[in-house]
Amino acid sequence: MFSAAVTVPATTVTIATAATAESPAVSEASASHAKKQPVPLERYFDNTAVSDDARPGEADFDGSGGSLSAQDLTAAGWTPGRSLTVQGAGLTWPRRAAGEPDNVRADGQSVRVGGRGDALAFLVAGTGGGEQSGTGVVRYANGSRSSYRLTASDWRGGPLATKAVALPHVNTPGGQLAEKARLYVVTVPLVQGREVASVELPRNAGLHVFALSVRADSRGWTGSWAASASGYTAVGPWTDRTLRLVVHTSAGGPRVRIRLDNTFAAAPVRIGSATVAVQASGASARSAPVPLSFRGAAGTEIPAGAQAFSDPLAFDVPANANLLVSFHLPGTVTAAPVHSLAVQTSYVSTPGDHAGDGAADAYTSTITNWPLLTGVDVGGGPGSVVLLGDSITDGEKSTRDANRRWPNVLAARLLNQAAVPRYGVLNHGISANRVVSDRYTGDGVSTDTGGVSALHRLDRDVLAQTSARTVVVFQGVNDVRWGASAEQVVAGLREIAERARGRGLRVLVATIAPCEGEARCTAAVDAERVGVNQWIRSGDGFDGVLDFDAVLRDPSHPARMLPAYDSGDHLHPGDVGLGALAESVDLRLL
Repeated sequence: MFSAAVTVPATTVTIATAATAESPAVSEASASHAKKQPVPLERYFDNTAVSDDARPGEADFDGSGGSLSAQDLTAAGWTPGRSLTVQGAGLTWPRRAAGEPDNVRADGQSVRVGGRGDALAFLVAGTGGGEQSGTGVVRYANGSRSSYRLTASDWRGGPLATKAVALPHVNTPGGQLAEKARLYVVTVPLVQGREVASVELPRNAGLHVFALSVRADSRGWTGSWAASASGYTAVGPWTDRTLRLVVHTSAGGPRVRIRLDNTFAAAPVRIGSATVAVQASGASARSAPVPLSFRGAAGTEIPAGAQAFSDPLAFDVPANANLLVSFHLPGTVTAAPVHSLAVQTSYVSTPGDHAGDGAADAYTSTITNWPLLTGVDVGGGPGSVVLLGDSITDGEKSTRDANRRWPNVLAARLLNQAAVPRYGVLNHGISANRVVSDRYTGDGVSTDTGGVSALHRLDRDVLAQTSARTVVVFQGVNDVRWGASAEQVVAGLREIAERARGRGLRVLVATIAPCEGEARCTAAVDAERVGVNQWIRSGDGFDGVLDFDAVLRDPSHPARMLPAYDSGDHLHPGDVGLGALAESVDLRLL
C-alpha cells in the first residue's frame, strides 16, 4: 500500500530461513567443530573480554586491545559465577578471573545444552563495529533439528534500549575511557515440546558468546498482573524502608510468585524480605501477610539489568481483587526502575522492615507508581493475554484506585464467561510510548518515563511474559502525533507481528483511535492515522483486528472521539470509553 522507503530500529533476533554463505576456510573449521561431541560452552572459551583496571593489557576483547572493566562488572553485581535471570532465562556469568578466557568467538562449535522451553537465551556482544549475525542449528534429543539466526549488537555502539547491562568504562592499553560498554541477552525460538540436546553456534568471529541456556517455559503458571518498566527515575531516597504496592489481579489461583526487575539499572538492589496479602483497605491487609522467599532465602540481591522470581508459595490468590505486595529495602535506594502511571495509590513505610505488618500504621506516605515490581503469577490456569499499548491501555484518565482501565474490564469479562479460556490479562501499556522510537534512551536516570519503543521492549514485555498466548497491539497515536509517517508505523507493527508470530503467539492489532481537538492531532496527523488504520483493517500478517477507532469515533465526525467517551482532553477515553473498548472485544479472537 505504501511506497516510501522505511527505516525502523534494528531488532536483535530474526529467524533464519537459509544458511548464510561462508568462506571455504570458515566452513572447514566449522565442519571440524560439528564432528566433535558437544561439550560445555566454557570448554571453547578462546577470547578474553575482562581486564582489571590496573592491568588493561591482560584482555583483548575486540582485537584492538579494548576490554570490559572487572571493577565495573563487580559494581553492577556481575561477579564471576553469578547466576543472572534476564528475560526469564537463567544464565551464569563466566566463572573466570580478569585476564582469563571468558567467552567464545562463534565458529560453529557444538555446545552441550539441555532442557525444554520456548527459547534459547544467549548472553552476547558483537565486536568489529555494527551488528554481527550468523545462522546456527539446534539439535534435539529425538534427532530432529531447527535453525536459528543470532544477531549481537556491538559492545561499544549498539542500542542502549535493548542492552542487558551497560558498564561506564572501556579499558584500553592506553588507559580507561569514559565510554559505555554493552552486553546483550538475545533469545531465539525453539520447537516447543522438544528436548534440546545441543546447539551449534553460528560462524562469525565477531559474535562473542558468554553464556547460553534454554529458557524454560512457564507451564503451570498464568500471569495475573504485570507492568512494564517505563523508565529509571530518582526515587525517595529510601533508606531502610518498606514499599507496599497495591496491584489488581486478573486470574486467580492456589499458588503465587512475584517478579522484581532491576531493568535499566547500573547497580544491584537488595531486597531484605517480601510478603503478599489480600488488601482490606489502604495499606491494611485482610489477614497476616505471608512471607515470600527467593531460592529459599528471605531476600535477594538483583544485579543491574537482571530480575528475580520469588519461589512458588501456596497462597489462595483471588481473581479480580487487590493484593498487597510488600518488600523491604534495607539499603539506600536513590533511583529505581518504575512503572510511572500506576493510577493506583501505594505506600511507603517509616524506617524498618514492615513487610509482615498486617496493619497500616507504619505506612505513612504514598506513591503513585510501581517501583521494581513487574509481575504477579498464579498457579495453574490457561495462560495469559498481553496488551501492548500506550497511555490508553495504561489507564490515563481512568479513575484512580478504581481499576477501570480497559484491560481490567476485559479481564472481568473473561472471568464471567465460559466460551473461551479465562486467560490472565497482562497490561503492558506505557503512557507516551511509541512503536518505532524511544522516549527513554534505556540507560541512566531520567525524568522521561515514556519507555523504550514497542520494538525495543517486545522481547521483555511480550515474548518473555508468563505463559503468553496472545498479544494485542494497540499503539501508534504517539508516533504520528510526534512526526512519524504511516509507513513507519506500519513497518513497526508488521515487525512486531512477525516476531511475535514467529514465537507462536496469536497477534491481534487494534486500530488507532481518533483524537481531533488535542493540540498535536492536526489534520495532517489524522491523515497518517487513517493510513495506518487502513493497513490494519487489511489484516495483513496478523490474526485479527480490533477496530477501536470505530468503537470510539463520533459517527458524525469520524476524526474526533464521541463526546460521551471523551475524558475531556480529546485524546484519552474516560471510564465509559475505556469500558466500551473492553466490551467491544470479540473474546473468541483471543
